[in-house]
Amino acid sequence: MASSLSAYLRAYVMVNLVSVEQLSFLEFTQCLPAPTCIVALGMRPFDGNAVLEINPSLVFPILEMLLGGVGKPVGTKVNREITEIEQSILEAVYRIILHDLKDSWRQVTNIAYSIESHETEPSLLQFLAPNEAVVAVSLEIRIGESAGMMNLGIPSIVIKMLRQKFDQGWTNRRAEASEVEQNRVFRLLRPAKLAIDARLQGPTLKLEDLLNLGKGDTLVLDYAVDKPINLLINNKLKFLGHIVASGQKRACQLAEPYSPLD
Repeated sequence: MASSLSAYLRAYVMVNLVSVEQLSFLEFTQCLPAPTCIVALGMRPFDGNAVLEINPSLVFPILEMLLGGVGKPVGTKVNREITEIEQSILEAVYRIILHDLKDSWRQVTNIAYSIESHETEPSLLQFLAPNEAVVAVSLEIRIGESAGMMNLGIPSIVIKMLRQKFDQGWTNRRAEASEVEQNRVFRLLRPAKLAIDARLQGPTLKLEDLLNLGKGDTLVLDYAVDKPINLLINNKLKFLGHIVASGQKRACQLAEPYSPLD
């Protein structure tokens, strides 16, 4: 939606999800400002209607931008109903929002959203019972210096009808993503460089004794020749191995992966 509105309004738009909660229809309408800009949405092939509300603090800057202005927030709060002409101008904005809403739901099911009626007073919405549950989605939209809320109310019964499809889609996405994601991460990690150290874990030594060491002194490591040495990768013990000769150099031959239970 941010990209679509940015392209249409020719302004930088940010859209942030604020909350998703289940409320009664009465509680949902009481949270909306009055007057405001409300449309009732058809949701074919499902019965019932959803509600889309855009705050006046967002509507009037959008109208100003569509009519050639810069869309700066006005100094005083505009507290009036929008006119029929302004409602017609907003139709294109609604089409963009509903198109993106349809695309978002396409992963679950195909829903054709359509505008069935316009309202300005939340108390006049009568197409749902006051105690009927709705899923309320609140979005904060910022357009330049202006900001406001957009609220979407979807009947909970529609979400419940789609519960099985949600579960199936989530399971399929997890199954498909696992192998693909592993391969993607592996491709990213393949060129990474690791630090490998082969270490003899000998006795500890006091700093005072270390400073007193001189030429010809001998340190007794008390480490058996056949005892495995530790191979650390990025300072984490990963393998056990043995010291071997490789030409004129010493090398570490891996014996087995390190197990913390050993």
